[in-house]
Amino acid sequence: MARGWWFRFGFLSFLVVLALAGTAPTFFNMKEDSSYPMKKKINLGLDLQGGLYMVLGIDFAKVYRDEVLTYVRKSQQTLKADGIETSLGSLDTSDSQDPKHSLTVTNSQDLEKARARIKEMYGYPLRITKEESNSLTYGLGRDYLREIEDSALSKSIEVIRNRIDEFGVTEPEIVSQGTDRIVVQLPGVKDITRAKDLIGKTAKLEFKIVNDKVTGTQIADMMAKVKTAGIEFKKGERFSDFLKKVNETLATDLPQGYEIAYGKTTNKNNEITSLDPYVVENAAALTGEELQEAFVRIDQENNSPYVALEFKPTGAKIFEEITGNNKGRLMAIVLDGNVYSAPQIRDRIAGGSAQITLGQGDYENNMREARDLALVLRAGALPVELVFEEQRVVGPSLGADAIDKAQMASIIGSLLVFVFMMIYYKLSGFIACITILINVLFTIGILIAVGATLSLPGIAGIALTVGMAVDGNIIIYERIREEVRAGLSPLEAVRTGFDRAFWTILDANLTTALAGLCLLNFGTGPVRGFAVTLLIGITTTVYTSYFVSKVLFEMYVGRGNQKTLSI
Repeated sequence: MARGWWFRFGFLSFLVVLALAGTAPTFFNMKEDSSYPMKKKINLGLDLQGGLYMVLGIDFAKVYRDEVLTYVRKSQQTLKADGIETSLGSLDTSDSQDPKHSLTVTNSQDLEKARARIKEMYGYPLRITKEESNSLTYGLGRDYLREIEDSALSKSIEVIRNRIDEFGVTEPEIVSQGTDRIVVQLPGVKDITRAKDLIGKTAKLEFKIVNDKVTGTQIADMMAKVKTAGIEFKKGERFSDFLKKVNETLATDLPQGYEIAYGKTTNKNNEITSLDPYVVENAAALTGEELQEAFVRIDQENNSPYVALEFKPTGAKIFEEITGNNKGRLMAIVLDGNVYSAPQIRDRIAGGSAQITLGQGDYENNMREARDLALVLRAGALPVELVFEEQRVVGPSLGADAIDKAQMASIIGSLLVFVFMMIYYKLSGFIACITILINVLFTIGILIAVGATLSLPGIAGIALTVGMAVDGNIIIYERIREEVRAGLSPLEAVRTGFDRAFWTILDANLTTALAGLCLLNFGTGPVRGFAVTLLIGITTTVYTSYFVSKVLFEMYVGRGNQKTLSI
């Protein structure tokens, strides 16, 4: 054999050994704690290994309400800095898609100045809807409303992806569906409840001052009114819906600019055992948008975990002002309507640090809650509240059944192809079968190496790869037959046949690759999985159908001593 052949044969042998070594953990289902140096297995999709499938809807009404509250509160702070005293009015949610909030100017002579200042600073997010006496009522600007709708979906997907990445799910699928839905697929997830909590938690962190003028008796009377109205939190109900009903019922009883928030006490099964009401500001002076870092720490005195918070410079300044202006009052740390703690402000707090305590309870549960809480705060708050519209838990038994059926179909299909090739092309057909097996081995090896996910459509892509590889072999073999009929020796017929078939094989696979690239770029979910496997299969097909087959054929015909070809 020529030196070039030995080089090509050595390179092929190296690739085969490397592919066998890389796929061994998958084929033999090795454990992660085994002594085998390679640990990486092929990632299986939701349809093969089971997991969680969810469709989440976006609740735009709540985000509109929160946005108008935020900007009216910012307007109040801006006017205060200019020496204009104001008080927050009431929130009108009669039109859920266009909530409005009023702001009362204390000195009527400052009214025109206040209106001009708000227009200057917040003329884009806010529009004035009514001016009455010394009261200004604002709603969200029309362009700003559209901007919220356009950005909410993409921002929600980004936040969910960040949370899932920290959760450690391999190859999640997170895509938009229309303008107000998100589809999430989490293959291999075992703790379904925890995954749902992490994804669905809005994680809107707010610091609100507690109204210390409302007495305990008054709060008790309000809670009695809520109970009389038949409002109580039911398991499975969204806590935000429960809060909304409570505050609507108490709209005439609560001081203007304030609302009810609850501190929840839960047992070890995460079931709510009691709800402690607080009367807090309805517009937060400081939110999680100013948060820079959140991490878990241990209280050495109580040996209990808590979440330590670090604010950005602007947030640290606001926090210092709030604590300085409200000495002796309680500050509620509220996350998604739940008051985690309400410590008393003893003095001005500089440095921009705070903490969320988790109360009494089982250490392991508190630690897990602290880690999850820090995770969602670091990943960022969802810009909108999500509604679980559909949920399917795909069990591993269903995935195992799909794998078994796909394996059986692939084996039967491959055997039929192999039998046809060996009957029709004899010994050359046997060589084709070897190249096809190497092709599949390389395809699976590359899927493992790049960390791609194999799904049922991906298995279909591998089956299609086998068909394309056979097609390439048939093109070469028919060309060799023509050269043999023309009177060339077996060695010359093989060389000429391969040379003349190369561009046909390359052209056929390139056109298929272009279609695969379109599927990859414009498709979603299973379509992309099929496209990835198809593109990898095309690459391995060109190499095995032409180069590997040529190496094996040259070994078959030897130095030219072969008088006939079994083809």
